[in-house]
Amino acid sequence: MIKSMTGFGKTECETGDKKVSIELRSLNSKQLDINLKIPPRYRDKEPVLRNEIAFRLKRGKVDLIINIDHPGTDHMPVINRVVVKHYVEQLNKTGEELGLTSNEPLEMMKLALRMPDTLLTARTGPDEDEWEAVYGCFTDALEQTDNYRIREGRALHADFKKRITAIEKYLSLVDQHEKKRIDNIRVKLQQNLNEFFNSDTVDRNRFEQEIIFYLEKLDITEEKVRLKNHIGYFRETLAKEEPAGRKLGFINQEIGREINTIGSKANDFNIQKLVVQMKDELEKIKEQSLNIL
Repeated sequence: MIKSMTGFGKTECETGDKKVSIELRSLNSKQLDINLKIPPRYRDKEPVLRNEIAFRLKRGKVDLIINIDHPGTDHMPVINRVVVKHYVEQLNKTGEELGLTSNEPLEMMKLALRMPDTLLTARTGPDEDEWEAVYGCFTDALEQTDNYRIREGRALHADFKKRITAIEKYLSLVDQHEKKRIDNIRVKLQQNLNEFFNSDTVDRNRFEQEIIFYLEKLDITEEKVRLKNHIGYFRETLAKEEPAGRKLGFINQEIGREINTIGSKANDFNIQKLVVQMKDELEKIKEQSLNIL
């Protein structure tokens, strides 16, 4: 069964004084493109998250967002006293060298606190229980996303079957116009000969040979056979369990090539109408194929 690359999953969990929410979104992409927006405390776990996403989702543009609603005091800034003290001493020393004195130690402190690296943020990683809860929440979101892809894939599968059947139906209708098309070509050639040449001087055997040669150039039997084979291969690929997005894209190109050739060689209004209808169905298949895993 084919899968879509569009998916979504959202879960929440509580661990200690923290409430963690996780969102996973995926869209179509030629390759696997993973973008993580996670709190610093989970940075060390990034390779684990990436590997799990790659193993499960295979391909697509994937966004993983982890938010901590109640982080407690884990990320409250702490004054780096050593650095602040160093800045105050340097500011006082520089002021003395310039003949400046400050009677406002609080203002000096404010100035020092504006300097780089005066605040520290504790970045402790999660303990085992917290990570186990968060990882379970993450795998649930991943499961939801994959199930979403499966449901979308079923809908696309049904749509593909309907449209490829429509192309097959239009192709079968081409045969109804074949004999009339050949007769029209024969009549048209005869009319042109009668208009520009004396019919008594025309070699009938030669004329028949020319018609056969001309009809061979306009013959679309080979294209119809190849198109039927491509339609069969499309159905066969659609039924397989393995990811089929790229393969379906290649088959679509071959189907399009045969339809275009039939249209260019047909030289018949009724067949051209059928070709346009086949192209319309194929374009819709191509659009949706871009979203197939």
